[in-house]
Amino acid sequence: MKFNKSDINTVLETITAPGEGKSLIESNSVKNIVIFGDEVVLDVEIGNPTLQAKKKVEVEIMKAIHDKINQKIVVKVNVKAKAAAPKAPTISALSKKLPGIKNIIAIASGKGGVGKSTVTANLAISLSKMGFKVGVLDADVYGPSMPIMFDVATAKPLSTNIQGRSKMVPVENYGVKLLSLGFFTNPNEAVIWRGAMASKALNQMIFDAHWGELDFMLIDLPPGTGDIHLSIVQAIPITGAVIVSTPQNIAVADAKKGVAMFQQPNINVPVLGIIENMSYFTPAELPDNKYYIFGQDGAKNLAEDIDTEFLGELPLIQSVREAGDIGRPAAMQEGSLIQEEFASITKKMLTQLLKRNEELPETEVVRITTMSGCATK
Repeated sequence: MKFNKSDINTVLETITAPGEGKSLIESNSVKNIVIFGDEVVLDVEIGNPTLQAKKKVEVEIMKAIHDKINQKIVVKVNVKAKAAAPKAPTISALSKKLPGIKNIIAIASGKGGVGKSTVTANLAISLSKMGFKVGVLDADVYGPSMPIMFDVATAKPLSTNIQGRSKMVPVENYGVKLLSLGFFTNPNEAVIWRGAMASKALNQMIFDAHWGELDFMLIDLPPGTGDIHLSIVQAIPITGAVIVSTPQNIAVADAKKGVAMFQQPNINVPVLGIIENMSYFTPAELPDNKYYIFGQDGAKNLAEDIDTEFLGELPLIQSVREAGDIGRPAAMQEGSLIQEEFASITKKMLTQLLKRNEELPETEVVRITTMSGCATK
């Protein structure tokens, strides 16, 4: 059998290391290729140091060479983590306003399971239907769900050359641009990363992507108030935040912590308002009845208590869950109650955003984080 390094390089151009965003060739991960007759030995370095990532790259290389060149080739792959570059720019060092993006809105919740990602997806659809250019950054690195909600779970971002630099092109569907770690990881495997690794992945999706011109970038944050949240406010100036909660006391208590995080003097991201999800349930056979399964007016009362705008309530409707599962957000259902509710909430959010932009200066990034967790600008 005959094959050469060029054949191997062509195959390696189709393989991307987990979280890298570029092929092994583009990222200069292939350090050596040696061919001995029908045997090839490859030395590869990747940024992800986990054993899981190394094994995944090794298996993908072997399979690709066998499938695309010859099944009988003996393939030996040595995968190791790239040596740390002490002077490489960190996410905070790269902090800057993203060109072409007018407003960046963080969608957050203190508690998981309150429908924050569902709300983010539907707000994006509502904004797009109003004629705005919209992008969604799925920053929930441990549980990325946006690829499923936008019916692009099997898609992969392409690359493009912008001023001599290779950049990712966000996946687009329903008029919304999207980047998510879900595009670069196996959906059946857990993402087991420390905070620094997760921040690096976010760094790449923010700064190594070609978002183009956007009126709005919505950032779907994970639950809580941890590393990811701090990395985001260190990386880019957030125009404002929207908090999602159910009426349940436990969820409201956590939502209050989410608000407090953004309102800390050294973070100081304006909270545009609070959305109450799963507010009530109305059976189809009893259209005039409302059942408050998770309590009543919890998020609404929180908005009043902290003098923040209440953007609206969303009922608990089966079709919303079904729409998310099949990858067609419920806000696309023309003439439906849920479309009207999301349109109303979106308009209120825009009103608060206009007020914020008229009355307040641009948000600054958080530049330094001390060991005690305090942040400065």
